[in-house]
Amino acid sequence: MTEFARPFTRPPHSLLVEPLVRSALEEDLGRTGDLTTELLVPANQSAEARIVARTTGTLAGLICAACAFRLIDDGIEIAGASLDGEAVEAGASIATLRGPACALLTAERVALNFLGHLSGIATATRALVDGVAGTKTRIVCTRKTTPGLRTLEKYAVRCGGGFNHRFGLDDAVLIKDNHISAAGALNIAVERVRAGLGHMTKLEVEVDTLAQLEEALPLGVDAILLDNMTVENLRRAVILTRGRVVLEASGGITLDTVREVALTGVDYISSGAITHSAPALNVALDFC
Repeated sequence: MTEFARPFTRPPHSLLVEPLVRSALEEDLGRTGDLTTELLVPANQSAEARIVARTTGTLAGLICAACAFRLIDDGIEIAGASLDGEAVEAGASIATLRGPACALLTAERVALNFLGHLSGIATATRALVDGVAGTKTRIVCTRKTTPGLRTLEKYAVRCGGGFNHRFGLDDAVLIKDNHISAAGALNIAVERVRAGLGHMTKLEVEVDTLAQLEEALPLGVDAILLDNMTVENLRRAVILTRGRVVLEASGGITLDTVREVALTGVDYISSGAITHSAPALNVALDFC
């Protein structure tokens, strides 16, 4: 599957991708298969088709599209393919497919669903990444992903030039406002977590105000999330911190505001919108 991805995207292993694609195909085929194609198209008919971008964007999900076609028929040839992580213009040919017409038609919708959805995420991510170009700030995603598709959606973020935040609840600690309320105080929450935390696991806390930031700084955490702060307060937070801890800005940051936020000097900007609200890239399969 790495043949369809640029190296920096670090595509997930096929063992992680194939079950998701297989499940989508099983959902589409249902109990009796592709009635339209099987009744209409002779089994021995061959065809050539192109995957085409209808709009400009950044690709992600070719690894899934290729998997879908090959799960239906492993004899399908995929040539001249673009790569996940590449930019495409409207009207560009993304890949040429050759093989049984039935197989191409049966796999078409699932392949395009993955490709369009993930390319939409990559495109939205790339827009934010371009928006902070020339600053030190990195764009990262969140856990606001489609249930079951997190591995692929976070891969799409990488295809767009972004970076990944936590993959789940188990790979880092993020103490948020409700955790603090449950513990009674920020310092108590940090103490309890530290008592059972392995030395290889990062600890981040969320703060809403500069007063909370000042409370968090002496606690020696690895990162502080500045939630829904104004640009002016973000600037003050960077000055207060003086590089002692990694700062992440989050909350309602858009393409219109992302550069201004980055120029405050924060290290990371996290966005849930790039995964939960990105419109799909318009892609199509055209028979030649």
